[in-house]
Amino acid sequence: MEEGKRQKQVAAVLQDEFNDIMRRLGLSMIGGGMVSISSVKVTPDLLEARIYLSFFQVADTAAAMKLIDNKAWEIKKALADRVKHQLRRIPVLQFYLDDTLDHVFKMEELFKKIEEEKKGSE
Repeated sequence: MEEGKRQKQVAAVLQDEFNDIMRRLGLSMIGGGMVSISSVKVTPDLLEARIYLSFFQVADTAAAMKLIDNKAWEIKKALADRVKHQLRRIPVLQFYLDDTLDHVFKMEELFKKIEEEKKGSE
């Protein structure tokens, strides 16, 4: 099912606010790596927000996810202070790992190997 206009608007507002909250709480840099919010998806009833996090050069992504999960209440409280005039209810936050960046790097490595094998066979 396709996202509605209001879902997209709420997701965009949440993503902007999450980026700022993550930066203020010191969660945008974890373990020498960078954490960014790749996307936010909101359910049609606007009661649940799925936040997809992308990690770049973070050594232990599981520990980073656990740290963010532990700070979920603090993040939700900061979010509530910022969007209380825009939303009737603050959505339940669920954090997910977005590993598309890892897949991109793996694909690039495979393409490099294929190119090298082509050059080696010629």
